[in-house]
Amino acid sequence: MRMLTVALFLISLTIPGINQENYRTLRENMVKYQIEARNVHHKATLEAMRTVPRHQFVPREMQSFAYEDRPLSIGNGQTISQPYIVAFMTAVIDPGPDSKVLEIGTGSGYQAAVLSEIVREVYTIEIIPELGEKAKETFKSLNYSNIRTRIGDGYHGWPEEAPFDAIIVTAAPDEIPEPLIEQLKEGGKLVIPVGPRYSVQSLQLITRKNGKTQIKNLFPVRFVPFTRD
Repeated sequence: MRMLTVALFLISLTIPGINQENYRTLRENMVKYQIEARNVHHKATLEAMRTVPRHQFVPREMQSFAYEDRPLSIGNGQTISQPYIVAFMTAVIDPGPDSKVLEIGTGSGYQAAVLSEIVREVYTIEIIPELGEKAKETFKSLNYSNIRTRIGDGYHGWPEEAPFDAIIVTAAPDEIPEPLIEQLKEGGKLVIPVGPRYSVQSLQLITRKNGKTQIKNLFPVRFVPFTRD
């Protein structure tokens, strides 16, 4: 996988003045070699990953690295997750065209943009004002009109818009916030990394059925900490 990442980066360097067609080729390769090859086959997710211009969600100086299989710094001590993780977390909630999804941790806005290509409505909350405002500007510039943004503490979710078909959390708390579970619809899914700060965490899938929660540990991950006001 590392050799593939290097190869994709070298491709990006050898393309004179990377243009939109070149970026489309890099996205196709990203989906084929980083995502499909690792058994993510949710069609709507794959199409969204082929469509959303990931390079527009990272700082300009990082754009040549945008389609590598790794997280990238976006400032303020935060990162944009590697493409595979974004794709996996999207696919595992099984979103559809009528879904209403909440994201906690807007960050760059990339995950919300991927969701917006699939679902009816996306609600996303970011605690760091600079990131929240920048993501909002990016959504506007790219004409993502079905994303609603909020700057604030995501622990309590977005209760006035609940319930949600699914919730994605892109930062790791020590334990699952109970308000988020309460804001799931019957049969709704929550995917969240859980565990100690700056250490290995467990990506968990929580499903709400008959008023109870079913928790499945998926695999180890490392996310930035879940922060509170």
